[in-house]
Amino acid sequence: MKLKEALYYTPLEDNKVKCSLCPHGCIIEDKDVGICKARKNEGGKLYTLNYGKITSYAFDPIEKKPLYHFCPGSKIFSIGSFGCNLKCEFCQNWEIAHEEPVSIEIQDEDLLSLAKSRGSIGIAYTYNEPSIWYEYVLYMSKMVKKQRLKNALVTNGYIEKEPLEEILPYIDAMNIDLKSFDERYYNRLCKGKLSSVLDTIEISRKSTWVEITTLIIEGENDSLDEIQKLSKWISEIDEDIPLHLTRYHPAYKMSKPPTSYDVLTKAKDIAREYLNYVYIGNVWGIDLNTYCPNCNNKIVDRDLSGKIVGINNGKCTKCGEEIKIVY
Repeated sequence: MKLKEALYYTPLEDNKVKCSLCPHGCIIEDKDVGICKARKNEGGKLYTLNYGKITSYAFDPIEKKPLYHFCPGSKIFSIGSFGCNLKCEFCQNWEIAHEEPVSIEIQDEDLLSLAKSRGSIGIAYTYNEPSIWYEYVLYMSKMVKKQRLKNALVTNGYIEKEPLEEILPYIDAMNIDLKSFDERYYNRLCKGKLSSVLDTIEISRKSTWVEITTLIIEGENDSLDEIQKLSKWISEIDEDIPLHLTRYHPAYKMSKPPTSYDVLTKAKDIAREYLNYVYIGNVWGIDLNTYCPNCNNKIVDRDLSGKIVGINNGKCTKCGEEIKIVY
């Protein structure tokens, strides 16, 4: 496939370009690539290197994204490419985020056919960072919407306001990584800025369904004070935003031991003081059901593949509490 010119960049003198897709704002020399390794300057024009290139795909439960309050019990066709604009030392998908893996190209019509097959509700752009696959995700999300299917982004939220606002009308749901509530953590372990991710969450929540994931790493972002601040900040946007507190396992450059169950449960207890829906992820055998925040009636049974068991007309069948779930 011929290289496609990128969106969101400015030509500079001496064949340099300034990329404005993400907060890094890379100034890229001729023949060089940006931090994400997916955008290259060729003769003073910026090109996307991963347009139409797919490294991973699968049919997944929507809960695996994780999205627990968006079409529970459904399946979605998940695709990913390569590259990332953060450098998280604990990256779970480092082979496609920071290396150059083998990729394939799938015709648009074949991709859309897959998105409609096996009971899938649409496409989730995931595995690597979809925001630096921007041109292709924007194009495909428009095609998907024409088919009356759903688009979901699983993202680190590290994107500038203008490109974010351009793509949001085509996105039905997002799971955004909020890796920590400490700017130093983002700078030291991810080579990014917390403030930019917070902006993305606030902007996105006004336009689409949002859930948040925080990977808990002992000794790094597990202090109860930080969990409290993080949860309180989310609640000030909307206390019904689901928060997924996920267990860390050693990966990429980080060899710390896995997060203990005790640390996760304490973090959940703190978060529940501010948020109505808090889940623990990446732990075998944990209760992943959804309960009414008012009366604790079970409303979504994930032991039964996400079956809705306690909601009628958007309200709890026991107490009448309004439940925010996208059906």
